Amino acid sequence: MDTDAAVEAGWRKARADGRVREELLDLAYAEPRLRRRYPWIGMGELHFSRTTEHPWTWDARFVLSEYGGTYFVMGPTRQDVVGRVETAREAVALVLETLPDE
Repeated sequence: MDTDAAVEAGWRKARADGRVREELLDLAYAEPRLRRRYPWIGMGELHFSRTTEHPWTWDARFVLSEYGGTYFVMGPTRQDVVGRVETAREAVALVLETLPDE
């Protein structure tokens, strides 16, 4: 499978997973720089990898959909806390702020 097909399959898998809100997935996918990355979900967090197989990259911020409807942005590691935001749009914007070049 080529990289583009693997990335698209990753987005379908992320949608089917159910641990990340659809709104967040829609807004992330709408951003060309994120859509080119492989989305993977770990511990309910939406990550964006430059690789389509393990080991996935940890060079971008990632988002946790919280139970109360907010979003918690971290990264690139779990020790790097960016903060809590109210909307998926704000969360995606925080990811894009420091997204490394391809």
